[in-house]
Amino acid sequence: MLWSLLKILFFVVLIAAVALGAGMLLETGTGVRLAVGNIEFNMGPLQAVIFAVLLIAAVWLLLKLAGLLVAVARFLLGDETAITRYFSRNRERKGFKAIAESLTALASGEGREALSKAARAERYLNRPELTNLLMAQAAEMAGDSKKAQDVYKRLLQDDKTRFVGVRGIMKQRLAEGDTDTALKLAEKAHDLKPAHEEVQDILLQLQADHADWTGARKTLNSKLKTGVLPRDVHRRRDATLALSEARDILADGKTVEAREAAIEANRLSPDLIPAAAMAARSYIEQGKPRYATRILKKAWGVQPHPDLASAFAEIMPDETPEARIKRFRALTSITPDDPESRMLTAELYIAAEDFPAARKALGTLAETHPTARALTLMAAIERGEGSDDSVVRGWLTKALTASRGPQWTCDKCGTVHAEWAPVCQHCGSFDTLSWKEAAAGEIAMPRSTEMLPLIVGAIADQTQADEDDADIVEAEEVDETDESEVPETAEVIEIVPAEKKAAS
Repeated sequence: MLWSLLKILFFVVLIAAVALGAGMLLETGTGVRLAVGNIEFNMGPLQAVIFAVLLIAAVWLLLKLAGLLVAVARFLLGDETAITRYFSRNRERKGFKAIAESLTALASGEGREALSKAARAERYLNRPELTNLLMAQAAEMAGDSKKAQDVYKRLLQDDKTRFVGVRGIMKQRLAEGDTDTALKLAEKAHDLKPAHEEVQDILLQLQADHADWTGARKTLNSKLKTGVLPRDVHRRRDATLALSEARDILADGKTVEAREAAIEANRLSPDLIPAAAMAARSYIEQGKPRYATRILKKAWGVQPHPDLASAFAEIMPDETPEARIKRFRALTSITPDDPESRMLTAELYIAAEDFPAARKALGTLAETHPTARALTLMAAIERGEGSDDSVVRGWLTKALTASRGPQWTCDKCGTVHAEWAPVCQHCGSFDTLSWKEAAAGEIAMPRSTEMLPLIVGAIADQTQADEDDADIVEAEEVDETDESEVPETAEVIEIVPAEKKAAS
């Protein structure tokens, strides 16, 4: 409010001063005489002031006109002037408008339209870091891979856009299935930007696919340093890579290095079953059974597994069945209610031909959680106790369609593997195999398996010699039905002749 009042007072004072000055000029009788050659101009005081103002304005206009003429001349000569800046701003407006339209077309999925607008932006703007990238993405969306590749190669020429070019060509090679070239490009991209998470993941996957375990461990450490990988996940995956490295070293015949790598893998992840089994065998070869026992018991407490039991048996390979039962109590007592512990105990008692104890150890597992292995064990127990062949065949028939129990199954695609591997053989995912029970499919045959009991009953009328032969054949068929999925079945069936002899 005060500022507005001051402005009004200043305006009034200015008008008053101008009026006072004009009045004083009019009261003075003198004037101004201007002579130019033979022409003379006489002006009063007020007229002289107005003439002076007009003269100053005319001079100012002449100076501006001269500046304009100089600017036009410089423009024609190629120098930067206000005119060139005007046209540059006009081109920039058109170029950025074309970029906006190209981005909109990309978001809408219109590849050809986006490519056209990107080309228009390239004509208006001298910004290859913007237009080239936009043209490459538009060309990929439009399906013009050759155009995209040409643009990516142009991006390689600039240090600021070299990473974008390498990454773009790498993804093209991956789409084409050229993993060898893609691996080299991924390594180059990782050197340019070590903290780029997508490049790290692609490089790690390609190195795992090419069995470059040493390089994969370096990439994994890079992911840990950049903070994109939790420390516990890093330890698990580093152990997986160390175990894979140990396997390759062992395949090359370098047993000492393989032992060290296996022990390192177990140290990184004690619950990794293949690493624990391999490390235990390494200690057994070195004559250190206590270390092997400690490793296997620790891993068994996390996840009971047949491979751990097999390695535990190798600690004392020549012991009697009774001694083995006693020694294995240190392992099975860790998880007494686990199905694997119960089936392992039953197998040990069957090997010792103590079939009542085997039945007690197995309990109701064949009814509550019927798997092919549990049902086969029941068949062996029935045979050992002298049950009818029809009863034995009944258990084996159930085993044909029962669940195979826990297996190495990919968490991503569900593919079942006969043995552990660092990379899924089906989907190529890294470190996705878990020891769990896969979804069991039903046997594809008419009326499912409803006719199998009738077939078994018909076979029971044959002669005793034929029944004995059929028993062995059917047992082998169960084993061959899915040998990769039930590795323990063959071991149980092999003792059947001894049990039959004991029963007779």
